[in-house]
Amino acid sequence: MPLSFRFGTVGSPKSTPRGGTVGGVKRLAELGLNALELGWVRSVRISEKTAEQIRKAAEKANIALSVHAPYFINLNADEDEWPRARKRLLDAAYWGWKAGATDIVFHPGSYFGQAPERVLPKVLLRLEEVLRILEQQGVRVVLRPETMGKGSVIGSLEDVLAMSRAFPGRVEPCLDFAHLHARPGDGSMNTYEEWMRVLERYAQALGEDALKRLHIHLSGIAYGPKGEKEHLTFADADFDVRALFQALRDIGAQGRILSESPILEEDALYLKRIWQEVTGETDA
Repeated sequence: MPLSFRFGTVGSPKSTPRGGTVGGVKRLAELGLNALELGWVRSVRISEKTAEQIRKAAEKANIALSVHAPYFINLNADEDEWPRARKRLLDAAYWGWKAGATDIVFHPGSYFGQAPERVLPKVLLRLEEVLRILEQQGVRVVLRPETMGKGSVIGSLEDVLAMSRAFPGRVEPCLDFAHLHARPGDGSMNTYEEWMRVLERYAQALGEDALKRLHIHLSGIAYGPKGEKEHLTFADADFDVRALFQALRDIGAQGRILSESPILEEDALYLKRIWQEVTGETDA
């Protein structure tokens, strides 16, 4: 019986010997992992031929694909910058869909010192614009605004839930639990009780079924009073993976868990092993 979650990496495994993304897909399958987020974080440069090769390789290996869109996207950009930011998100969605990806993760942008409640209306209008264009193109993907690790940027749990409520089935969060841990800057958001409150709020906002489609990023993380500093291995961090996994198990969550650790596949395999220990599930 398959595990409740697929486990994989954001970006191809570091141990991929050759072959680019197609090689990364094959390497993940060799490792016993079954999810890959294409790390298009700088730009989207891919041909029709390569997209088709990635799609076919992932289908053959049973690897679920998503995309991490370029960092330089900002739903709160000024009028001059917005067309460029919009194009980056649209390109990631279009070419990701061509390559077989079902979900497009992106960083929502900056508040630029404004109150979140003042920024959100513009964010929703911009998201609506992007979704309208994708619909015209026939692109069927889920856009996933990511929870972010600093309080100065768009990406609180409340932010991503508001975006998702506005566009049911078309926008759902990417839950980066390391970012949620780092964002307060005080070591909180790291207990079973805190994670259960997050998951219960998620279900209340988006429905119980949404818990079966979770898209999760995980790593260790260094943080200070202003939030995230850098990603760490789990061995070097204070993140309580078992507490989170117990909460996910108890609430009946399913989906994908993707490692963003500096040791990508090693910590992805660690996460898979801890999940099996906590839940008793096997993928035999």
